[in-house]
Amino acid sequence: MSTGTTHQPNIPIAPAEYDPAYINSMLNALRLYFTQLDSPGPSAMATQRVTAPNSTTVAQVISALNFSQPGTSGTGQVISLPTQTDYANGLLRVGDIYVDTSAGNVLKVRTS
Repeated sequence: MSTGTTHQPNIPIAPAEYDPAYINSMLNALRLYFTQLDSPGPSAMATQRVTAPNSTTVAQVISALNFSQPGTSGTGQVISLPTQTDYANGLLRVGDIYVDTSAGNVLKVRTS
């Protein structure tokens, strides 16, 4: 899953005739792109479905997001969510979560 930092690959212009070097170059660009998309990056997600006692109906769905990374000192975790600066600079997509540090570290979602 991309974290929004993956950009489309630079696909080389095709030659007039078949060229194995061109095909290899294009496949390498696509391979790198798909590897980046498949990389979870600094985020991890989990979902747990909880059923009511004596029932097969799902009563509750619990989802969690974890954006922490190991701290530089090797102790604790550092939260690495985007901030309102990323929002102001147009780096967030609709639905992206960010921390508004100017409003007391409030967690917000970009809606437009």
